[in-house]
Parts: sequence; C-alpha cells; structure tokens
Amino acid sequence: MSLLTHLLACLFGMGSWVSINGLWVELPLIVPHIPEGWYLPSYLSVLIQMANVGPLFVTLMHRFRPGVLNEAAVIYAIIALGTLASFFLAFFWKETLVVAGIPHSVAFLVLTFFLSIVDCTSSVTFLPFMMRLKPQYLTTYYIGEGVSGLLPALVAPQYLTTYYIGEGVSGLLPALVALIQGVGVVHCVNSTEALNQTLNMTFELQAHYQPANFSAEIFFFFLSAMMLVCLAAFLLLNYHPAVAREHPNAVKDKSKAAQKDRKCAEQKSMIDPFRGDNHNRKSSFGTGTYSWMQVIYIFVILAWANALTNVVLPSVQSYSCMPYGNNAYHLSANMAAVSNPLACFIAMFFPIRSLVLMGVLTVVGSAFGAYIMFMAALSPCPLLVHDASGGAVMVLAWIFFVLTLSYVKVIIGVILRDEGHSALVWCGAVVQLGSLLGAVTMFPLVSVHSYFSSGDPCNTKCP
Repeated sequence: MSLLTHLLACLFGMGSWVSINGLWVELPLIVPHIPEGWYLPSYLSVLIQMANVGPLFVTLMHRFRPGVLNEAAVIYAIIALGTLASFFLAFFWKETLVVAGIPHSVAFLVLTFFLSIVDCTSSVTFLPFMMRLKPQYLTTYYIGEGVSGLLPALVAPQYLTTYYIGEGVSGLLPALVALIQGVGVVHCVNSTEALNQTLNMTFELQAHYQPANFSAEIFFFFLSAMMLVCLAAFLLLNYHPAVAREHPNAVKDKSKAAQKDRKCAEQKSMIDPFRGDNHNRKSSFGTGTYSWMQVIYIFVILAWANALTNVVLPSVQSYSCMPYGNNAYHLSANMAAVSNPLACFIAMFFPIRSLVLMGVLTVVGSAFGAYIMFMAALSPCPLLVHDASGGAVMVLAWIFFVLTLSYVKVIIGVILRDEGHSALVWCGAVVQLGSLLGAVTMFPLVSVHSYFSSGDPCNTKCP
C-alpha cells in the first residue's frame, strides 16, 4: 500500500467538483455585483444541467463505441479547461453585456458553463480511470467495502476511499476558504430618516455587508490553483514509478487468473458437475446479483437523492435560512458541506449493504428535505422565525438532510461496486439525469413564477 498513491488519489478526487462548489459558496460576494442578483442560483442550476452534454457524450461513446474513447485524454482536456475557466473568471466575472435590452453577466455565465462541463464530465471519467489501480488487499476488503462514494468503481478499496474523501473535500475546502474570506457577513446598522422636515423620525435597520478579507478575484485564482494541483496529481498517477507498482501486471495477472479459473473449474466439477455458471443470475445487469426490479429501485433512489441534494434544496437554501438570520444561512451552508465527507467517514466504520436501509434513509432524508422546502415556501415568515430555536432547527435539518442522503449514495456505491464498468458509467449518467430533472422542476418555480420570497436579514417583519 502506497501512501503517495493515497495522497495523489485524494488530490485527484478533490478536483472533481471544486470549481462549482467554490462558486456556490462565493455567491454572497458575487451576487451584489452582477445584474442577475439572487436569481443567479437558479441560472447556475440550469447551466450545470445543460453541461450534461459532456457526460452524455461519454456515456454514448461507452455504449456504442466501447474502447474508442481515450479516458486519460478526456481527463487532461477537462482539467485544463477547468483551470483556464477559473483563471479567466478572475478577470471577467464582473463584465456585463446588454442582451435584448437587459444587462447580463455573459462572461460569467459562459465561463461557469465551461466549469460545469468539467465537473459533470468528471462524474463519468475520473472513477473509470481509478479502475487502473489493482484490486488487491483482500484482508481489508470488507473494511473498505462500504466507503465507495457516489459513483462506484472496481478499484482497490483503500484508494477508492481516499478518492471520495478528496471528492468530499472538494466541497469542504472552498467553504473553509470562504469562511476565512468572510463571505456575506452582514451587520445590521441603525438608520434614521426625517419625514417632511418635521421632528417625526423613522428608525429601521439596514443590512450592510462587511467587506471580504480578500476579493473574489483571489478566490477564483485559488480555484484555478486547485485545478492545477488536480492536474499534477493526475500526471503523477499516470507516470510516477511508485504509483506504477500499484497497477496490475497484465501478463502476470492474466497468468494467475487463468490458473485460478482452471482451479475453480476443477473444484466446481468435483462439487456439482451439472450446475451451470449462470444459474444464480437474476438479470443481465452486471454480475446478475440483482433483479431488474431491484436495479430500477436502486437507480430511481440514486436519481431522487441527487436531484434533492444537487439542485432542488440548494436552489431554495437562501429562502429557507435567511429569515432566521445570516448566521443560520452560513452555518447551514458550511455544515452541509462538512456533512458530505462526514457521511463517507461514517460509512468507513458502518458499511451496510441493504436495500431496506437505503429505502428507510431515503425516506428520512426526504422528510428533512420536505421540512426545508416547506420553510422556504413560507419565507420570509417561516415557523419559529422569532425564536432562536428556529435557526437551530433549520441548521440541524440541513445537516441531517445532507448526511442521510449522502450515506444513501454511499450505500448505492457499495451495492454497484462489483457490477462492472457499465454499471459505473450508467451510475454517473443517472446522477446527472436526476440533477437535470431537479433543475427542470425548480427553475420555473424559482425564477419564472417567483413562488419563493427572500427575507431581509435585518428587517423580517412577521406577525
């Protein structure tokens, strides 16, 4: 087991969604300076789903032209694109153009679309590449078995664990940097206004955003640097001698596999010469462990969980939290970012292959999501808006929502882990499909029909 390989796998996984995660946590600093305002989250959701042309292309190539697509070349291309797009954002994110008589942040939206292509395509390219590590360490197989993340792969358990820890850090690290930056910190300041030059005065609080400790431009340079780190890790995973020793020797492995197959065949014939190899297959999916109804059940839950965690609830996070105050909003956003990698660590010690548990946790997580959605619909006057416990309940709701559904995705990773390369590719496609359906549902509700209203962090007036 190579410590260097663990480190490189972590850094490689960290680049998977670091750019888009970084944009989400930087929104409070970006929004006041662009014409889209707080409609920007719904625009981002649509752009991210439009970027599914990337994983769709990869999925179709695997389906109709297997073996033709060079996954390493695709990874080099998308990491380079992500590095350049993040770099150019630092210079052009404030630039606007008038489209149909209305100013829009065209440069920001276009570069965000490129970043979305990078991150969406990583869902169906990064993990297939990780399959190149040899699947050994059998004594620790059951320990690491449950640590597969959102998209399973046939890799050594240790390195898959490290990869998903890195993928979780891709959300946590930008959130920590945003905390250091002081993004969106609001102070309520008394303001006084005279009426009709009389002694009548009105007193109210106005929200003043505290200047950030460093600018959005520096944050975008940070994202670009993280993509460069990912690129360097990918280069070393390909060419470093220590990592090369973790790759299976094709000739030796084929020889051993042939000997093992002959030995297994001899043993089977001695035990039961009439039993066929496929008598236990329940379907033609993967290894045939699960029936088609079970496979559909797994993928429906996968699509549902990703729709909720990737699009539906994030698009209303400000509406659900801002009425309780700015601290509740930032705590919920940052603790949700922590909950994702935390779910992976929990799965490391409590890996459970269970379709029943998957369903139960999906219902529990969906219940927390329903509470969050209900409070967002009631904004700016949700339940307990004047009570300190209201903000605490909302923060806890976000933590348990992300924690439970992230663990559901871990369970799905465990289940699909041994089902082969095609299961991996289709898993990535279903993840993106669920996110797409979530965006198609939420965009008209948030941006077109305006069913949600945000609260003033300093002057929420409710009965």
